[in-house]
Amino acid sequence: MKIAADDPKVLKGDWLPLMEAFYTLQGEGYHKGSAAYFIRIGGCDVGCHWCDVKESWNADLHPPTAVTSIVAAAQAHANVVVVTGGEPLMWNMNPLTSALQAAGMQTHIETSGAYALSGKWDWFCLSPKKNKLPKPEAYSVADELKVIVHNKDDLRFAAAAAEKVNPACKLFLQPEWSKRVKMMPLIVEYVLEHPQWKASLQTHKYLNIP
Repeated sequence: MKIAADDPKVLKGDWLPLMEAFYTLQGEGYHKGSAAYFIRIGGCDVGCHWCDVKESWNADLHPPTAVTSIVAAAQAHANVVVVTGGEPLMWNMNPLTSALQAAGMQTHIETSGAYALSGKWDWFCLSPKKNKLPKPEAYSVADELKVIVHNKDDLRFAAAAAEKVNPACKLFLQPEWSKRVKMMPLIVEYVLEHPQWKASLQTHKYLNIP
């Protein structure tokens, strides 16, 4: 069964192209090391060349799944749910987050912010990308700004993004995995000079967990 963007169930957000869901430790950013249930939604056109889940890009490859089923599975595992992708904001997140919160779970999102906001979020992690910039409202609601550093210019991009978020937003620089040996010294130097930032690592890759 293929999902269609104009299917009424999809437009309402009652069904979503679920790529995978799993219980693990948050590996990155502010909540690293914490247990969380991850819901990975298919579909993304941001097109980061270094993306490590390119199989998520084509939503047609992932089965349409009822939000009620997604929430029921999450309830069996954790009280913190991280919605990621792909790019989850390509879809209407209102039904999913409302159902998760009604079931007593905290809702976190990891997003590029390139699409209009939907959903009710207890934690909003914005990871902006140069090739498809965030909507202005994404900066204003971000609890966490996580910039992936693939080259030196990404530090300039990070500084520009930091000027747009609210003062309470947590700031993280994270090396792109394949460039971590080269980029980490630049990140360390930058954080020492700009201590409002923190370094983030993909600890789940070092721990060999999802």
